[in-house]
Amino acid sequence: MKATTKQNTTGPARLTSLPEWADFERAARSASVDPNRLALINAAGIDLDTSGQVYSADLLKAGAALLEARGFEAQRRLLLEGGMVNPTEQRAAWHTALRAPAPHAEIAAERQRLFEFIHTADSKRRWRNIVHIGIGGSDWGVRLAVAAFGYAGTWRNVHFVANIDGHAIQGGLSGFDPHDTLVVMASKSFTTAETLENGQRALEWLQAAGVADPYKQMIAITARPDTAREWGIPDAHIFKLWDWVGGRFSLWSAVSLTTALAVSADVIAGMQTGAAAMDKHFAEAPFAENAPVQMALSGIVNRSVLGYGSLNIAPYDFRLANLVPYIQQLEMESLGKSVDISGAGVDVPTGPAVWGMPGTDAQHTFFQWLHQGSDGAPVDFIICAHADHGWPHHHRILLANCLAQRQALLQGKSYNDALNQCLESGIPEEEAKWLAHHRVYGGGRPSNLIVLPRLSPYTLGALLALYEHKVFVQGLIWGINPFDQWGVEYGKQLASGLTRELAGAKPLDPGHDASTRYWVEKLKS
Repeated sequence: MKATTKQNTTGPARLTSLPEWADFERAARSASVDPNRLALINAAGIDLDTSGQVYSADLLKAGAALLEARGFEAQRRLLLEGGMVNPTEQRAAWHTALRAPAPHAEIAAERQRLFEFIHTADSKRRWRNIVHIGIGGSDWGVRLAVAAFGYAGTWRNVHFVANIDGHAIQGGLSGFDPHDTLVVMASKSFTTAETLENGQRALEWLQAAGVADPYKQMIAITARPDTAREWGIPDAHIFKLWDWVGGRFSLWSAVSLTTALAVSADVIAGMQTGAAAMDKHFAEAPFAENAPVQMALSGIVNRSVLGYGSLNIAPYDFRLANLVPYIQQLEMESLGKSVDISGAGVDVPTGPAVWGMPGTDAQHTFFQWLHQGSDGAPVDFIICAHADHGWPHHHRILLANCLAQRQALLQGKSYNDALNQCLESGIPEEEAKWLAHHRVYGGGRPSNLIVLPRLSPYTLGALLALYEHKVFVQGLIWGINPFDQWGVEYGKQLASGLTRELAGAKPLDPGHDASTRYWVEKLKS
């Protein structure tokens, strides 16, 4: 199976040179948030409420024209059909193929191998403990799914090890019986320093415990099976990735082996089905009713026109705590670029910083800044209409808090309203006039509300695909490649040399700055 289509790598026109951009920017600056407008889109069973975003008929029209100028339909087709949409690495980004209802034979065969391994392990009740070793895209998606559907506990214990800090692998192995532990190493290249070092420590742990054949208790998930084989992993325990699966999209691949073992194969199957439904919506829904497209355009307005530097993710569901770092990696690794595909500098602000935590904890942490801070940030509120616990009043309070915070961001509170409230509560007039200034909410701060019927594998899969396609559209408009991550590589190269210098195995690089040189000398072992 080959996923390539010739792509023009000279890149699109500079964004600000387009008349369509000028029209879009002009329309965005004259648009506003209308508290009386209701704007709903249903996509793959998820309701997206964009009522909290700035809007006008002119802006909607200008957005359509801008997408047309960027060749949206042709680029979307390339993405979904395995064309080369990652020109700097000469690859497709065909993660949608991994969740297709009728996948290509090679994908289907690998999926079948995965399910057979899971079925055998489950039927024999093997591997009470799993140590999942990966980092970034090989880690966050699995953490998210296991926490979302195993929050109340499962019969298998799972520890995640990502960080190179030795405390991470020490804690990951602690308390487990080596003879009943499966070590899953997920690394696309099988050269990731953190994963290989942590995997080596896990191997030594198995050997020290007298495990007869420790490699039979290790799994490799990689696009480099030969490298994993050389490392010692048997063929039956090597599961394949493909070069056209980016790390931050690898959740849809065999990387989810740990998910299936922890919370069942039905979970990954359901997530794939939900994501495929969102793929279909993205491919077929009209522009004005296309949820990823409309989210992307709002994001462009908020970042590149209105100047918001960040995006807050506020899932009002305890089980989705790991959704924040998952989307953080997806968006910031994809859109944290300042050079367009042609190599020219992008002349508008691109990818915002993404941050957040679940509500209601978030309300007691940073919502003060969201409401009254000088900068503020757009917010994506995420709720589930129905809970899966037996305390309906808890859920009503949770939903009320989400809706209240969004309403406060949207409507705000005027000085006169704040003053009247102070007076009505019995505060003396002079004090009330002073205090009212501190109780004003500016309002008009943009937000989305995303409503899942309930948290299920299907809806979580659809939600993740919604953000994936949103990121693709934003990258297309900005003219950047959302599928590479060269910004990560330079630090890795420097760290390789510095590791040897700290060990005394290599003389200090004369090109070091003064501070780095001082600390290498100070910290050398």
